Amino acid sequence: MKKHAILVFLGLLLMSTSAQGQDYDVDAYIEMLRSDVKTEKIAIITEVMDFTEEESSAFWPMYREYELDFSKLGDQRIALIKDYAAHYNEMTDEKAKELISTSIKLQEKRLSLQKKYFKSFQKVLPTIKAAKLIQLENQINLLIDLQIAAELPLIKEAHE
Repeated sequence: MKKHAILVFLGLLLMSTSAQGQDYDVDAYIEMLRSDVKTEKIAIITEVMDFTEEESSAFWPMYREYELDFSKLGDQRIALIKDYAAHYNEMTDEKAKELISTSIKLQEKRLSLQKKYFKSFQKVLPTIKAAKLIQLENQINLLIDLQIAAELPLIKEAHE
C-alpha cells in the first residue's frame, strides 16, 4: 500500500467522502474536516443534552477547553498515523513496538482526559447530564475510531 493511500483515509477519519479521489493537501483537508465535525458535534450536543440556559452558559466554556485538550490528542494521533504511513513498507519490530506503545499511551491519555472533564462537568451539570455527555462523546468518538480502524491497513509481516 502506498503512503498516500494510507494518508487518504485521514479524510475518512471524520466521516466525509466529499474529497475522495481528489488531489488535495492532506493537512488542510484534515483541518477542514475537523472543523466540520466540531460544528456537527456542537449541534448534536445542543440537541441531545437539552441544557437549561444556566447549564448552557456554564457548560460551553468548559466544553471548549475540553475540545482544545482533546484536539491536542487528535494532533498526536494524526502524527502517529503519519509515522505509521511513513514506515508501513519498511516496518521493523522496533518501529512496530514504538507505534503500538504510543497508540496505547494516547488511549490512556484520552481516558484520563474524560475522567478529568467528567469531574469538571459535574460541577456545572447534574451528574446524570454529565454522564450522558460522556456517553455521547464516547459514541461519537467510537464512530470515528471505527472508521479509522476500517480504513487503516494492518501491519504487514516481513514475508508479505
